[in-house]
Amino acid sequence: MSQSFLLSAAARTLSLKTIYAEGDEAAYRRFCSLRWPQTKGAPICPACGCVDIYDLATRRRYKCAARQFSVTSGTIFASHKLGFIDLLAAICLVVNAAKSLSAVQLSRYLNVQHKTAFVLMHKLREAMALETRDTTLAGEVEVDGAAFGGHVRPSNAREDRVDRRLIANRSGKRRVVVALRQRGGRILTRTFFREAEGVAFARERIAPCSVVSADEVPHWDLLEPAFEMRRINHSDAYSRDGTHTNQAESYFSRLRRMIGGQHHRVDGKYLSAYAVHAAWLEDHRDQSNGALADRLIGKALAAPVSRNWKGYWQRHAV
Repeated sequence: MSQSFLLSAAARTLSLKTIYAEGDEAAYRRFCSLRWPQTKGAPICPACGCVDIYDLATRRRYKCAARQFSVTSGTIFASHKLGFIDLLAAICLVVNAAKSLSAVQLSRYLNVQHKTAFVLMHKLREAMALETRDTTLAGEVEVDGAAFGGHVRPSNAREDRVDRRLIANRSGKRRVVVALRQRGGRILTRTFFREAEGVAFARERIAPCSVVSADEVPHWDLLEPAFEMRRINHSDAYSRDGTHTNQAESYFSRLRRMIGGQHHRVDGKYLSAYAVHAAWLEDHRDQSNGALADRLIGKALAAPVSRNWKGYWQRHAV
């Protein structure tokens, strides 16, 4: 039997040992080369595009004729407090974790506050989401949904317990992640209150005339006018004649292990971010950790300042 890629030396091209041995300057140069790949790390003003730049080396800032800027100006990392070596180490830890890692773990690894780790990880998830923001799926696509959260704890005494399947006895916190997975391609996700709301999402992000595989839940019938539908009844079989949703289920398996094993509880308003994170890991599972780190840094440096996460704790201070 062939060896899994993740067990091979090719999967390990970046390590914490190497990051800290090379030092902060090497980490800084890595960020520069990924921010400005077209000039091999030479600075370009993000505002005017000027390349006639003065290097304020003692402050790691640059100056054009009109303004000063840094390698992180106007990006998700703008106004960062962590050093570049710690940022690179954090990203290495994030991409190494096949089922993610908690903000508490990251805070202990880097010796920073939980608040710092929590916001940094959500900024990285925001960068991950940019990869598929405008993606349309085509060819063979699997559609499925899975419910997360909203657990209602049963009462201690038997006579006080209720039927938790009834809507009246639910907490109202349950959310459904709908996943669209192109075979041999990307995974797109979105979070809804009900799985049936994912029909419009599928119409929006799947190219016309694609072949769509789904289970026999009735609301997917609405996709039949636009796509060639193939249905599988899971009561009879999980796969039959090439019709299945096994790859979508594989993604949900990773997401469930991520939430149940690492995060334990995810608030509904953040579930979309965790779903994107799991999809990103699933899509790039056959790439080395060094390539993943560079991909994530590049996306983060191309992303604008996060309006959701910059100053998050200042806005939520009690």
